[in-house]
Amino acid sequence: MAEDRVTAYAEALLSVTGAEPTGEAVRDELFRVARALETNDELRTTLADRGIPVARRQQVVDDLLGGPADPVTLACVSLVVVAGHGGDLPAIVDGVVERAARAAGREVAFVRSAIALTADQEARLAAALSAAVEREVEVRVIIDPSVLGGLVTQIGDTVIDGSVRHRLAQLREVF
Repeated sequence: MAEDRVTAYAEALLSVTGAEPTGEAVRDELFRVARALETNDELRTTLADRGIPVARRQQVVDDLLGGPADPVTLACVSLVVVAGHGGDLPAIVDGVVERAARAAGREVAFVRSAIALTADQEARLAAALSAAVEREVEVRVIIDPSVLGGLVTQIGDTVIDGSVRHRLAQLREVF
């Protein structure tokens, strides 16, 4: 049931962002909001808690996004949060990003890194991944300190784990 809800919301938000001239920028903002929710337990709990009045949850969204965000981003986040599905926002946004890329003939690579990548590093990574999967790849970086170093890349169902954490685990198995 939750998966159907996530899919329905992802398709609805894709329709909204696809109809806007700022659609790509809105999807980028949505992606950043989703990552912020993943890393901030208090924020995620507040936006997902149906026990908190709708007006309060909406106020939190307005306070976070009201000034700097595109009005379409604010409307999309508000739609999900007011409906009581704030906890699903990261999965919904990932669905939007994947569907938008697929519609443009691209794959999405969700890359977890302990630190932010430079534009040059992202471009080189996108080129290498594109060559590997023989399709254009859109790189979406997720900062994840638990990676320690290196990268963990997911393209569809394929995971490439080049993280220090993974290598340390492999060493522990050997010794």
